[in-house]
Amino acid sequence: MRFSGTDRYVASSELQLAVNAAVQLERPLLIKGEPGTGKTLLAQEIARAQGAPLIEWHIKSTTKAQHGLYEYDAVKRLRDAQLGDPRAAEIGAYIVPGKLWEAFDSAQRVVLLIDEIDKADIEFPNDLLRELDRMEFYVYETQQMVRARSRPIVVITSNNEKELPDAFLRRCFFHYIRFPDEETLRAIVEVHFPGLKQDLLREALAAFFQLRETPGLRKKPSTSELLDWLKLLLAEDIPTEVLREKNAHKLIPPLYGALLKNEQDVQLFEKIAFMAARRA
Repeated sequence: MRFSGTDRYVASSELQLAVNAAVQLERPLLIKGEPGTGKTLLAQEIARAQGAPLIEWHIKSTTKAQHGLYEYDAVKRLRDAQLGDPRAAEIGAYIVPGKLWEAFDSAQRVVLLIDEIDKADIEFPNDLLRELDRMEFYVYETQQMVRARSRPIVVITSNNEKELPDAFLRRCFFHYIRFPDEETLRAIVEVHFPGLKQDLLREALAAFFQLRETPGLRKKPSTSELLDWLKLLLAEDIPTEVLREKNAHKLIPPLYGALLKNEQDVQLFEKIAFMAARRA
């Protein structure tokens, strides 16, 4: 089944092409983009569109490739042996399958999300090359070869905070999710807030894009933060006129805490408002 977006996810034609090409070529789909552009949600919606289970592996700075295969709890086995537990004789009881093993062992084709791979050590992607290429790995403790029963659809996300190795990149189908233009963003908002008043949407988008384009902003607000902000505007019943006001005291939009996420950016806007007030 070809992916063309869902009722909860607006996918550009380029993104649709990337997803379908990766599935057809049976290569991992590497999705890069700034935080909040829907990379993780994409994997969830691919699984939903395919009617496939989703297995999520969220990467941390301490995550090793081995964690995705399996972990052997030698300490617990030793403790059980010292206590005379008969289970200690069965080494397989102390093998904990990882997310890749779970995906490989599924009778149904799954979508495997490897989320925020750039958080891990630089060697992490290279350590997964063989497993992702051959869809198999060896369990040394039990002398068992684990092979994928059906090849999972692998979606890998990166916030582009760290360069990934060339050898790894060559094995992936790559797509960069650019920040949506106003038309696409309007369509995304319509999905989440059907029937939203057009004048409110127009003024909110104008304020949002003006904020994003402010020089010196350290963290530009993302799509997900726009949706959170709109939800707050509706919950607090903020009038459209408040968004429409253009004066020195209204440079910072109402409920800006949903959009500006660090003190430096708030101070920047306060400084801009102060300078504008002095010129007025």
